[in-house]
Amino acid sequence: MTAFDPTSELFMLIATALVMFMTPGLAFFYAGLVGQKNSISIMMQSFAALGVTTLLWVSVGYSLCFSGDFYGVIGNLHQAFLLNVSSGTASPVSSGIPGLGIPLYVFFAYEMMVVIITPPLITGAFTNRVKFSAYLVFLVCWQLFIYYPIAHMVWGGGLLERWGVLDFGGGIVVHAIAGMSALASVLYLGSRYIRDKPQNLYMAGVGMAILWFGWFGFTAGNAFAVDNIAVVAFLNTAIAGGIASFVWMMMDWTLEGKPKFIGFLTGGLAGLVVITPAAGYVSPAAAMLCGLAAGIVCYLAIAFKNRRHWDDALDVWGVHGVGGILGIGLLGVFGSLAINPGGANGLYFGGSVFLGKELAAVAFAAAFAFTVTYLILFGIDRLMGVRVPKEVELSGLDQELHGELAYGD
Repeated sequence: MTAFDPTSELFMLIATALVMFMTPGLAFFYAGLVGQKNSISIMMQSFAALGVTTLLWVSVGYSLCFSGDFYGVIGNLHQAFLLNVSSGTASPVSSGIPGLGIPLYVFFAYEMMVVIITPPLITGAFTNRVKFSAYLVFLVCWQLFIYYPIAHMVWGGGLLERWGVLDFGGGIVVHAIAGMSALASVLYLGSRYIRDKPQNLYMAGVGMAILWFGWFGFTAGNAFAVDNIAVVAFLNTAIAGGIASFVWMMMDWTLEGKPKFIGFLTGGLAGLVVITPAAGYVSPAAAMLCGLAAGIVCYLAIAFKNRRHWDDALDVWGVHGVGGILGIGLLGVFGSLAINPGGANGLYFGGSVFLGKELAAVAFAAAFAFTVTYLILFGIDRLMGVRVPKEVELSGLDQELHGELAYGD
């Protein structure tokens, strides 16, 4: 049996638990921002991923992402159902030298928590409109046809990784593809009949607190070891999230006359999204610029979305889609080999080719996710219908689809 670094094992188990905690955090955050009659529905969409995605990941998901390679696009089924591995098998990020690295089981669990939270991000865009049965089918199809190929191409030894594309925590693999899928969903489904107001900002605040807390596992955990890379990723996460929240608050105060709590939370989320792909590759000074850019660019993206009358209810495209693309671009500018010898120098350090690769990769992934999501929704709609009837939407999805109310009778 291979010997592993127990300190790194413990660190990664904690990081895994933190990332798992982000999914309930997302449920609370989204539930607080929708109307009272639809809060259970959107929470169910997040919590359901804990069950459905776990089953899918154990059966085929991990293997398709990280086992083998088929023309650089997808893996194979050699490790489906955890076959051909044991607790002593080294993970793909282990060095293979006894006493270093982590077991594959730990890596497997960590990556499972990452994929669990990714498709529920999209639900904030189409809240109040989608059948739960259709959502479950979408949850499976989206992972099989979008997440697994992109994850393999970027993280699993596929063609983008071999080309030199970097994505520390998921700017492409998580945020860009989720955000662009959200936009495709909104354009396919159309607007809500009623745009209800947030029902509980306390709940939204608690949810965002959990997300922010868990995000340190989401970024620092991608070092997969207790080392300087984990430390700089942790610090960069704190810096970018804090600065972006302040910038967003000031944008609200300046342009709308009042500092808004929802704006502060949204700004913090945008900063965390933008720093995610760059967290382990850039300096803290660059993280400050990432936070500043997140607060300004994502704010303007949402303003653009509002002018276009896209009914992205909880601004998934503006925060995750635009934020993920922006983060990849900033990685291409500020990436530094002095921070991470396993990374690359960005444009600021003479790496113009690296910037081009990053932009090309995120453009491809964004277009791929948008197109395939639209096709998935079209197919599900023909099979079983995606959108709830008008009377169900007006009555509220909680009672109509789940027979439950958030606050009793």
